Formats: sequence, structure tokens, C-alpha cells
Amino acid sequence: MKVTQKIERAEAEGRDYWSFEYFPPKTEIGVANLYDRMERMYTLGPEFIDVTWGAGGTSSDLTMQICNTAQAVYGLETCMHLTCTNMPRQKIDDALREAKNNGIQNILALRGDPPRGVENWEACDTGFAYASDLVKYIRAQYGDYFCIAYPEGHIDNSSKEDDMQRLKYKVECGADYIVTQLFYDVPLYLSWLKEVRALGITIPILPGIMPIQNYGGFKRMTTLAKTYVPDHITEAIEPIKDDDNAIKQYGIRLAVDMCKALKAGGVRGFHFYTLNLERSVRLILEGLGFVAPIEVAKPLPWNPSLAKNREKENVRPIFWKNRTRSYILRTEAWDDFPNGRWGDARSPAFGDLDGYGASLKHTPAEALKLWDSPATKEDLYKLFSDYCNGTLVALPWSDSPLFPESEIIRAKLAAVNGKGFLTINSQPAVDGAPSTHPVYGWGPKNGFVYQKSYLEFFVAPEALDALVKKIEGHPFLTYYAVNRQGDLRTNNQSDSPNAVTWGVFPGQEIIQPTIVEAVSFLAWKDEAYELWNKWEGLYEASSASAKLIREISSTWFLVNLVDNNFKDDQAIFELFDL
Repeated sequence: MKVTQKIERAEAEGRDYWSFEYFPPKTEIGVANLYDRMERMYTLGPEFIDVTWGAGGTSSDLTMQICNTAQAVYGLETCMHLTCTNMPRQKIDDALREAKNNGIQNILALRGDPPRGVENWEACDTGFAYASDLVKYIRAQYGDYFCIAYPEGHIDNSSKEDDMQRLKYKVECGADYIVTQLFYDVPLYLSWLKEVRALGITIPILPGIMPIQNYGGFKRMTTLAKTYVPDHITEAIEPIKDDDNAIKQYGIRLAVDMCKALKAGGVRGFHFYTLNLERSVRLILEGLGFVAPIEVAKPLPWNPSLAKNREKENVRPIFWKNRTRSYILRTEAWDDFPNGRWGDARSPAFGDLDGYGASLKHTPAEALKLWDSPATKEDLYKLFSDYCNGTLVALPWSDSPLFPESEIIRAKLAAVNGKGFLTINSQPAVDGAPSTHPVYGWGPKNGFVYQKSYLEFFVAPEALDALVKKIEGHPFLTYYAVNRQGDLRTNNQSDSPNAVTWGVFPGQEIIQPTIVEAVSFLAWKDEAYELWNKWEGLYEASSASAKLIREISSTWFLVNLVDNNFKDDQAIFELFDL
């Protein structure tokens, strides 16, 4: 969707809206961490994100990769920066073609800064000298397919009047909306905005808000952008410039005050320069009381992909709940996706595990710090229990803390793990919560959502035998169990998918976005067991930790358990004498 369409929708609904900017990290681990952060920040409800294009095109390939991943994996409407710097026409053509092929419909067109180490900007052969030329070229090649944004002006232009006229010209060339540079003087911005509107420029304008994160970065950015800093800000930060925490806290308060003043001046949309950081932006939104509508922040229980080939996808197996990117990569070759039912789309084979899908999301040093060196099964039980209790932030199968929906079953999950049932996925029963519920809600307004209790865990063979006998006395419980070798046990009488989450909304069919079924479970089990291997690889092969993990991964079963009586939210735990 075009950014302008999203802005029009927000303004028609009379609500505030916001967007985030990210930049390509310099390291591989930095990119992985950025993806995790983008996935978490999805829940903050940005209308879109944009990703910068390095000076001189230095990060162009990575920018494209991040944009594609943001769209396809994390469901974030993405605007890709595109500069004229060191960009021959062929490279621009390639970038635009790939953007369109990947469903990216928004471009921020810039002239760009000179490459690193070059003082003066120069156009390259076959390239463009001005952003306005780039805008015109995009329009000539692609018509109105792309929504094109443009910064409000350029710091190299010493004439304010000329800068205004150039801005108007860029709008006439085809720019659809404007994003401003960072600023810290709200009255100055509102005065500028009034002048821009007086020129007849009516397209949306988003003010650029950059929270102050540290003194050095603030000074560099404001000097580079030639940003005017009011005296009251300088007077406030100078005494605390060596205290990073105090600077961040002040930056949050300042941004909140600025946005409130902008709102008072009639502004409803805000563009946050995140610097790839999450905490300050989240606290600013909280301070402003900005909460995105559920249908924007959570249209489904999982983030819907915006990849062109997945437009109709609204059903997924629950097993990849904590490993979204792996699921996308393993199904990216599919030529069809479920639309309301998990049927024929089961026939394509899940792709093989790749380097990402079977990898830990932590460096060896980070992983060892998290999980130490478990030498006994009781050590492992404690690690899993600590995760459920919230004192451990990650496990190989879950790189983030428990979802808020699991808060009501946190203590029982910890107890289950203490008994040797090592849980890696769960959800509580929900019997008709409003779709606007702050924890369980998803989808359109005025609906109701439901969930069956679900547990997924590793367990020793003898404990599984005892568990299966207990399951026989519970007619609403169904399970699948499989070991590493692929030996499958189940009490399911059919191969049909079992919906474990569904929603009922006005004017449409029931939506069942997560399911449990055998084909996908068997595909998932390879990945689930491979993560044991990755954990084992942190230790010397002869160590007690490696031997312990090797024994469990080679002999224990992976089990998923569904309580189909969603009216009883405790029955599933009775199996474990809880």
C-alpha cells in the first residue's frame, strides 16, 4: 500500500499516526539484531518504516535486503531511500525493478551526500544531478506505481526562498509527501509549515523527530545537518553531557514535549529517526498516549507478510510462532498460500533448513552467558523454568521473553518445566475476548477472538508413555509426538488441520489464522531438533553439557498438545498434576 493511502486512512479516522526510520548496520550480527528490533517495534503500530541508503550508495544492496525482509517477513510497509550519489542509471533501474518485484511501493528520493572522503558532490555518468530529476524519471518509468517522498530541503542551499521554490518544483515533478530533517525548534517548524502551505503545497508533511540518545551523537548530527538548537536545550544538556542515562531521559521528555506542541499546532503525523534504537521511541509513544488501533498493530496473531506472492495468506502453523523468518524462508518458494483454510497449500514441500533457520540468534559468548554450562537434567529444567518465570530472557527456540498472553499461565509453565516437560511454545485458552482486548485482541473492530490451550515441549520417552495414558482419559485432548528419527505417535483420527486460534468478525467468514497439523509439524521437528545441535556446539564434545544435550536431542520426543475444549482454561495442566 502507498504511504499516502495509509496517511489518508489515519486522518479520515481522526487519529494520530507515526513512522520509523532505520539505517543498515555495519555487521552481520547488527543486521540480525535490527530484524529482531523491527519485529518487536511492529507492535508499536507504525504506519510505515523507511530504510536509509548509504552515502555514495555504500549500503545499497543491504538497504534493499532490509527493505525486502521488512516487507516479506515482518509485514512492515516499507519506504526505501534512493539517492543520486554514485548511482548510474542502470543501478537506479535495477533498484526500482527489484523494489517493485518485492512489493515495495514507496520511495524516498534524495540527491544524497557526497561519498565518504569526498568534499563536493558530483553527478556520475548517466546519473542524475538533482532529486527532482530522479522523481521525474521514476514517474516517467513507472507512472503512479510508486509513492514518492522527499526531504523538505537541502542544507547546502543558503537561500531560504530558493529552497522553498525548489521544494515546490519537486512536488510539481511528482513527490507525494514530504519528510523533514530533524529539528528542535517547534515554533520555527510551524512557521515554516505555514509558509509551505502558503506556497500551495498541500501534500502530507511529516516532521522528523530524532530523540537525543547521547551528547556526542547529538552534537554530530546537529552540526552535520546545520540544525538550529534553542538555548534552553543547550542549557539543559551541557550539565549532564557525561551522563548517558540522564541525556536519554531528557531526550525522551524533550521529544514528548515537542510532539505535544506540534499536535497543538495541528500536526497529526510524526516520523521518528530511531537510530536503530527501540527504548526511547517506545517511551515517547507511551508518554504521548499514542496507541495504534488493534486492527493496525495486530491485524492477525502473527505479522502478515506484505510480499506480493503472500497477499492471500491468513493461515499458518503455530509451530514457527517464535521463528517467523525461518518459516518465511522455508515457504518462500510456494506458489500458493492458504486463504482462510489450510488445504491444498500443504502440498508444496517445506524448504530445507538454511543457515538462518537452524541458527541460534545469539553469539556463542552471549549464549554461554545466558545458559552457562548445564551438566544435569535438573540444570536444564531450571533454565526452562527460569525462562517461564521471566528471569531468563531467551532460549534457543524463543529468542524473546514470553508473550504477554502467557502471563496468566506463567507459573504453571514454570512448574511443568520443573517436572521435566521442556516447553518451547504455548498459548492459554481464550473464550470470546473482544477483538480490541489489549492482550488477546487482533483483527477488525467489533469482533471476538478465541484460542485453544496449546503446549509444545520435549519429554523423555518414559514420561511420554505415562502422559499418553493420562490423555486417554481426556476426550478433548489431542496430541502429536515425534522423535528425531521421525517416529510419529498421535491420537488424531484425521489428517485435517486443527484450528487453535480463530476470530469472528462482522461481515466476513470466520478467520482461523493458526493451526496444528501433521505435515507442518514434521517439517518443524527437523528445525526444533537442529537447535539442540546448535546449543550442543557451544561446548567441547566431551563435556558434560554436550553429552547431556546430545542425549536429550537423540532420545526425547517433541510433543504438541491441544485442549479442544476452549471453555476450560485449566484442563491441559491437569495432565501434569497441577
